[in-house]
Amino acid sequence: MAENEEWGKEPVERRGRLTAVLALATLISAFGSSFQYGYNVAVINSPAPFMQQFYNTTYLERYDRPMEENFLTLLWSLSVSMYPLGGFFGSLMVAPLVNKLGRKGTLLFNNIFSIVPAVMMGVSEIAKSYEIIIVARFIVGICAGLSSNVVPMYLGELSPKNLRGALGIVPQLFITIGILSAQVLGIRNILGNSTGWPLMLGLTGIPALIELLLLPFFPESPRYMLIQRGDEETARKALQRLRGWDDVDTELSEMHLENQSEKAEGRLSVLSLLSQRSLRWQLVSIIIMNMGQQLSGVNAIYYYADSIYATAGVKQNDIQYVTVGTGAVNVFMTIAAVFIVEASGRRLLLLCGFGICCGACVLLTVALNIQESVTWMPYISITCVIIYVIGHAIGPSPIPYVVTTEMFRQSARPAAFMVAGSVHWLSNFTVGLVFPFLERGLGPYSFIIFSFICLLTLIYIWLVVPETKSKTFLEICQMFAKRNKVEIKLGDGDLPLKEKQEESKESLEDAVKVTAF
Repeated sequence: MAENEEWGKEPVERRGRLTAVLALATLISAFGSSFQYGYNVAVINSPAPFMQQFYNTTYLERYDRPMEENFLTLLWSLSVSMYPLGGFFGSLMVAPLVNKLGRKGTLLFNNIFSIVPAVMMGVSEIAKSYEIIIVARFIVGICAGLSSNVVPMYLGELSPKNLRGALGIVPQLFITIGILSAQVLGIRNILGNSTGWPLMLGLTGIPALIELLLLPFFPESPRYMLIQRGDEETARKALQRLRGWDDVDTELSEMHLENQSEKAEGRLSVLSLLSQRSLRWQLVSIIIMNMGQQLSGVNAIYYYADSIYATAGVKQNDIQYVTVGTGAVNVFMTIAAVFIVEASGRRLLLLCGFGICCGACVLLTVALNIQESVTWMPYISITCVIIYVIGHAIGPSPIPYVVTTEMFRQSARPAAFMVAGSVHWLSNFTVGLVFPFLERGLGPYSFIIFSFICLLTLIYIWLVVPETKSKTFLEICQMFAKRNKVEIKLGDGDLPLKEKQEESKESLEDAVKVTAF
């Protein structure tokens, strides 16, 4: 190309930079949406005893008899598990909403599913209704299900190529910050008490209000405006604001090429994705990784951290501070993951992460069983929980989203994320519903189940999942070709392949067609 002596590279002076518009759009969308995901994971942890007391008192006032223990356990399990169940339904709404309303439009619309339940939970004690809390948890779960998919999509389409990876971890970072914020507010002297818990639950509406007020001033995804709406002028203006310069013709040309490729290939639905032989092992891999991510016990740690520390022998007044310390470790390790993911690779972080989680669960089981005979054993239990959080933060938590993006090309990616999101939230729901009964029935041995799941996931990744770091989509397709029993061929397009190479590296990858042996 005339502007480029070396094929496939952009001019150095046009390397994307983090402009004020891009940075603010990232922060506002991540704080307004992703933050709430993490906040609502942990918000009912510290005030759990007071909320359960409210359930009991309300039931007693209604029926003049105390609530049975099994029924209270069921109601509390529903209060916890309605959140991921709502997340599952929210993930099913992603594709129709982002296609109809756009990425930014969906995030703005999604605030309804945060503000309404925030008001409901805030007035639940006044209304003397624990049913309101359970319903509100389901609704705010819908908000989390949408935001967990739409925010990465929005930021990925706003970002230049060289910043896409770093900005792609920002939503996960804000999820961990949300968890930490809920843990800090849950300290007994702040809001984690008998009078403060309704306000603590209702605060989830504040980030949504901020996003609702500020995000309209930032651009919609340029790719959505050009490819799906056909509005090149608006896309051009959005790119000029995001990049900080007027000459955005090269990026617009790439979008046009992508649009032509999508029209030629067609977009894959979930049903057609499931039947594609060429994507079989990629699909199985993202299902296994998302199930492993959630069934490894991470949300059992967050939902029931206080009871775990109490079982470990930590003094009641000290539990809240240990919980906050654990959340701070999680945030720190997620920040570290941003800097090490490109150097170490995805596969190594997944293997190390699941391996650490497996070992920590085994050691935690041993520590909990012998703590009564060894006075210092509770500290070993706390150490095991912290080590588990470190392991999960460097691999199982952030990497499945990255790998899902890399394993699928543009036409299959939305359907792949819908499948991955559904598996993610259903597994989350299962843990939230089942773990209280596991804890009552098996006691410390319940963590052996999580260690076994971590081990199985690790073995699968070791045997099947390749390293995708610094690989093109074509190279990743070729890596999976033999396992899928397919042959990768370069097809004849509208232009000769050599001319496609001169257009862009991306159009070369989009020229790939997959045919079965």
